[in-house]
Amino acid sequence: MKNSRLLTIFIIVFVDLLGFSLILPLLPYYAETYGASAFTVGLLVASYAAASLVGSPLLGRLSDRLGRRPVLLISVLGTLVGYLFLGFAAPIGEGLARLIAPAAANTFVLGVLFFARILDGLTAGNLTVAQAYISDVTDEKNRARGLGMIGAAFGLGFIIGPAVGGLLSKTSYSLPAFVAAGIAALNLVQIFFLLPESLTEERRREMGEQQRPPFTLKALQAAIRRPVIGPLLHVRFFFGLAFATFQTIFALYAQYKLGLGADSTGYVLAYVGILSVVVQGGLIGPLTKRFRERWLIITGLWLMAFSLLAWAFVPNLIILLIVMLPLALAGGVLGTVIQSAITKAVQPQEIGGMLGIAGALESLTRVIAPIVGGYLLGNLGTWAPGIFSAFLMTWAVWFAYRRIVITKNPSAPVISPSAEATNG
Repeated sequence: MKNSRLLTIFIIVFVDLLGFSLILPLLPYYAETYGASAFTVGLLVASYAAASLVGSPLLGRLSDRLGRRPVLLISVLGTLVGYLFLGFAAPIGEGLARLIAPAAANTFVLGVLFFARILDGLTAGNLTVAQAYISDVTDEKNRARGLGMIGAAFGLGFIIGPAVGGLLSKTSYSLPAFVAAGIAALNLVQIFFLLPESLTEERRREMGEQQRPPFTLKALQAAIRRPVIGPLLHVRFFFGLAFATFQTIFALYAQYKLGLGADSTGYVLAYVGILSVVVQGGLIGPLTKRFRERWLIITGLWLMAFSLLAWAFVPNLIILLIVMLPLALAGGVLGTVIQSAITKAVQPQEIGGMLGIAGALESLTRVIAPIVGGYLLGNLGTWAPGIFSAFLMTWAVWFAYRRIVITKNPSAPVISPSAEATNG
């Protein structure tokens, strides 16, 4: 039964990310067709992440109270509606252009695009709630492996989606949006008919209704200040900012440094995606069985720091592909193990909310990273984003060693809900 639930969640996340990655790379071209400037395109891309800053923690905490399944349904429904708005924006704009000034019609289309991305961002709790679901149906020993499956599904979706979206866009930019809406509708059906609720009545009684945290911003802030969760979220933010700088600025870096075109850059990113799938789908389980999570975190941070430093100075494509091996390994390990540690550092009734906060921090990095990375690359050179990211990881290594590795009881697990409750 547990394996069937894990497989269902894997398929749900894969299908969700397939739709997301199918439309995401095309958004800049879609917006530019209707007169958007580079700055407006940047705002459009950032609007999703900015909206998910609000939506992700709220939906995560809501799932702790209402259950994972209903919140997943709400989240995927919001995604579906957002894609439909993206799909209908262009046809409606073309019709308006015959009735009003083309410039006004273009403004309308851009407004619809912004609305669609903000709506999708506000309801972007899919991944957070899926991770909370995995935490519900796995024990602490197998949790990292289960969360690694989520990461593998995420990577597979991003490998396949952009290629399919590029093929569909040759017809029109509306077609990928409608296909993505169809994929979201399929996911909605899957969740409704195939996914049982993980927070059963029996589990809710075990958790105790009186212990459930209040659904307030103050409660979320108090949770962040806890002595175990705080350091984990701190490391999650700086790792996320460094890795997001690499991800969001890589296309420009590849063009300026190596002279790669869009197709070659896509192949390189697909290579990174494949490496991430291998790490999260195949290596996480054995690694977490053999090594403690605290040491996987500190080793992953060191490996990421050295890889990003090497990225700053790679002379050619061959060396870049070699550097990406440890980079993908570190990214896959850190992304999974930190999330696993977070779920173990809180009471069961707080998992969704805390994963939502972690998701919001990741969204924040995706707002900051392209701005900072673009500025550094444009004003200092192609080496600058790598140096900046390596510096962030060096800070994260020092912080993690002091606050996570060195504890009052070094032999104890890095995570302990009872310790959190005592210290909090």
